[in-house]
Amino acid sequence: MPPSYPPNFPATSAAHQQPPQLSSSRRRPRVDSHSDPDTNDNTTRTAASNNLGKRPRGEYTFSPSAQLPTPHQQDPFQPTMSAKAQGKRPEVIDLTQNSSPGRPSNSSYGGGGGSRPGGITGLQPHLGPRKLVIKNLRQTTSTQRAGADEYYTRTRADLDNALDAIFAGRPTGEPMELLYRGVEDLCRKGEAESLYNRLKDRCDRWLTSDDGIGQLRKEVTANTTHFNVIEVTAAVMGVYRRWNARMLIVRKVYSYLDRSYLLLQSTIGKEDKGRQGVNDMAISLFRKAVFGPRSATKALPLGVMVLRGMITLIMQEREDQEREQIPGGLDRVQLLKDSVTMLKVFGVYGKFFEPWFLEHSYEFYKEFAEQKSESCGLRDYIKHIDALLKREEHMCDFYGFDSTTKRQLLQDAHGVLITKYSEKLLDTGSVAKLLEAEDVPSMKALYQLLKLSGLQNKLKEPWDSYIRKTGSAIVSDTARGDEMVIRLLELRRSLYVMIRDAFDQDEVYSYGLRESFGGFMNDSKSTSAWGTGTSKVGEMIAKYIDMLLRGGLKTLPKSLLSDNKDKAIAERSGLAAAGDEDSELDTQLGHALELFKFIDGKDTFEAFYKKDLGRRLLLGRSASQDAERSMITKLKGECGANFTHNLEQMFKDQELSRDEMTSYKTWLAGTGKATKGGVDLTVKVLSHSAWPTYNDVKVTLPKEVLEQTTSFETYYQAKHTGRKLTWKHNMSHCIIKARFDRGPKELSLSAQQGSVLMLFNDVPDDTPLSYSQISQSTSLTGAELDRTLQSLACGKSRVLSKAPKGRDVSPTDTFTVNRAFADPKFRVKINQIQLKETREENKETHEKVARDRQLETQAAIVRIMKSRKTMGHAQLVAEVINQTKARGAVDPGEIKANIEKLIDKDYIEREEGNYVYLA
Repeated sequence: MPPSYPPNFPATSAAHQQPPQLSSSRRRPRVDSHSDPDTNDNTTRTAASNNLGKRPRGEYTFSPSAQLPTPHQQDPFQPTMSAKAQGKRPEVIDLTQNSSPGRPSNSSYGGGGGSRPGGITGLQPHLGPRKLVIKNLRQTTSTQRAGADEYYTRTRADLDNALDAIFAGRPTGEPMELLYRGVEDLCRKGEAESLYNRLKDRCDRWLTSDDGIGQLRKEVTANTTHFNVIEVTAAVMGVYRRWNARMLIVRKVYSYLDRSYLLLQSTIGKEDKGRQGVNDMAISLFRKAVFGPRSATKALPLGVMVLRGMITLIMQEREDQEREQIPGGLDRVQLLKDSVTMLKVFGVYGKFFEPWFLEHSYEFYKEFAEQKSESCGLRDYIKHIDALLKREEHMCDFYGFDSTTKRQLLQDAHGVLITKYSEKLLDTGSVAKLLEAEDVPSMKALYQLLKLSGLQNKLKEPWDSYIRKTGSAIVSDTARGDEMVIRLLELRRSLYVMIRDAFDQDEVYSYGLRESFGGFMNDSKSTSAWGTGTSKVGEMIAKYIDMLLRGGLKTLPKSLLSDNKDKAIAERSGLAAAGDEDSELDTQLGHALELFKFIDGKDTFEAFYKKDLGRRLLLGRSASQDAERSMITKLKGECGANFTHNLEQMFKDQELSRDEMTSYKTWLAGTGKATKGGVDLTVKVLSHSAWPTYNDVKVTLPKEVLEQTTSFETYYQAKHTGRKLTWKHNMSHCIIKARFDRGPKELSLSAQQGSVLMLFNDVPDDTPLSYSQISQSTSLTGAELDRTLQSLACGKSRVLSKAPKGRDVSPTDTFTVNRAFADPKFRVKINQIQLKETREENKETHEKVARDRQLETQAAIVRIMKSRKTMGHAQLVAEVINQTKARGAVDPGEIKANIEKLIDKDYIEREEGNYVYLA
């Protein structure tokens, strides 16, 4: 059975042409409308004229049983046409057989779709189409061949003329489309290789000519010292720009050559082998003309001049020199950027430019560092180095240097500018000046510079040294003892801001701050200037907290208040709200507690805090009860429940006293005893063991008050059998209503001040009372009476007038009521002087702390010996220090003295160099 064929498969022999079969769209084949020129048949000629542009109607026959014809037989599926009509149809030539050199012939018949036995199954566009059907093919005559040769000759000449015009900067003589078609025709004719060689030769000739780069290259090669390197760089870049502009047009004209021949024939990555694309050829030619071939180990003289010009531009940019004008008005910045791009395009950036650039940069850094280190202090040196590094990094990004170049450049800069001069950057004295000046920007720049070289942790040594030196000076300054804690908090605040804003919250410096504060606050050399024998810092922290809890935030300097960054951090952590005064007070108490954590003498703090808390509670001087309780909670969390047991008991006594007074007033109303003299008595019953001890001050109370106190004592002793009340009138306060010429006032006074003022109710108006009369009536004497009278007659609110006038009180003075007294407030407090702690009271508190510490030390020795039975001296001292350090640091000499006391009391004895427990 003969092979099957596609419906439209043409015959392979011109002598046995068959009419086309019926296609799926049932379109009839087109018939030539012109008659055969070799025929004289008028009928045929007329028929051809009448049927111009029409398709003849063929008669189709179909036989299902018919076999497909052989190439020499009539196909039954073809339309039946007259022999005359068939003679007018053009020849159909099959070019699929051996249409390309070296292409195998699969069959004696070509074919369209489907697979052919032994055929080419994959599409290979560069070998031509699989089947080419040419219609209306005419035999080529000699005249026609001569015309074709003339066309190709003319096309070659037109292309040569077009290249001359393009390189000369003139318009081409022929339209660009015709030139493109000419290149396509020459390539299809098989002249692609010769066309490429001719193009390459013409490009190379123009580039090396005087119009290109030839003249400049000759002059530079002859004398490299005669030219300005920047001008040479600008000249080369000018030629390069013109070259690119011309080659862009050339690539458009030779686009078909580039895409259909060069792209497929080139060997990528191997220079001068195979065929390069037009663009690669242009790059290769220009690179050879300026720098030499890719394999060259050294650049040509012209390329060296270009590299020197680029380095010179960079150095002028670094040194901010006055830049001379480039001929032609070229922009220097753009010139350098374009030069870097050109080197990358040529592939010589890493080979020639980068080593030169890094070498010159290293020398520049060495000279810069040496100059600045000799002429500048630390602050200016940091400023210059930081600015230089930022400029270098920006330069790398702006001019498009490779990332490897940037990384190596900055490594060299860090090594020369930072690591080599680390001693200058870490100088203790210079760093201390920056910290003292609170120069956050300079310290931030210093930290970042050291961090670039991994040296940031070495800054901790001058950091710690500054904190210890400054803190020790504050602690040992006896002239400004009242400002000690405020100064310490200001120091801590400035250091905290430095850590937050300059050191990126680095924990190394936070740890150094805590360690340094703990060092100087417990240094015996610093605290020995006070001569107290106990922690003076602990005392001053307690007094600072007392000031806060009495006066609130208004007693603080603005430098200690939280800034906007602190408030934002607090809000993010959910600890406080911005602008909340209670939250800010709690924050400030927390800062004071941070100082408290550093001290070892916590027993001193406890004694003074307990004493001041008692005054605040008894006199009603607390600014906020919530703040008071919050502080107790903080202390409990820091030191444990044993430390705050007595403090919590003081608050409980306050609550019990309120309940007791409610019960007393109910009892008083039930007995029918009316309050006499308009006195409203309030008594606070306190536990003696929980509250601090206060010195007794003898004072004679007014009889109205004395009657009320006697009544309460009778009630209390009847209710609580066996309890004894001890009255502390010096801790009492009162409110007295007074009438002055300018209106009534309520005066908030101490019991002593109230007793003095009540004396003037028993004398006629404007009758003076002498110093001695007041002393005799109130039982006040000495300094206590002087402070009382001074607060009433010499303070800011003078309710008494003193004669003679003066700021001090003497025994010869006399006093009268100041009826002209005036104050904008209705209730006036007049008890500031009376509340001040005396030096004797302060000394007595320190002595009590020292006595308690000795007893605690002895108790610790007994506990240790009771459990161990036998111990050496060194081991016993170390154990005692470990057990008592929570309450305060104990000197080893004091421990030894207490051991001797216990030996005298027969608790322990010495035996063969050890201590033995006896009791």
